[in-house]
Amino acid sequence: MREPTPARQIAFLISDLARLLKTYVDQQARSYGMTRAQWQVLSRLERCEGLKQFELAEMLDLQPITLTRLVDRLCENGLIERRADPNDRRAKRLYLTKEARPLMDRLAVLGEEVMGEVLQGIDDKEVQLMLTKLGRAKNNLREAIQRPAELKKEARHG
Repeated sequence: MREPTPARQIAFLISDLARLLKTYVDQQARSYGMTRAQWQVLSRLERCEGLKQFELAEMLDLQPITLTRLVDRLCENGLIERRADPNDRRAKRLYLTKEARPLMDRLAVLGEEVMGEVLQGIDDKEVQLMLTKLGRAKNNLREAIQRPAELKKEARHG
């Protein structure tokens, strides 16, 4: 059996970490009567209010129909509202309601508690280094995705 290189071990570790974090956040979100996916929608809207639904779907890497169901439920619960786009009659923009604000405050505290557990034993300096390095890896991956396929082939076989 071939041992994975450290670079590949990082890929496995990031994947495992993301999966475990999703599971744990799902468990914690239930105590607020919501799912991780709903929390994710609310959090993204808190940072970027006024998004169109398709923009939010792309950001969250969700199928439009899946996001529509999530947004419908959050609207029914009075946490999100759809407003007409002043520049496009067909489009609606998404906003948090004033009723969502206290919940977002409680979820922010929960998020800090969750990440406190996840990062236990890792000091602030190490967290900052991880942020820098993972941010760099994310940018590298974005650039690789946007690079035309021909250039990728040349780089590998060049």
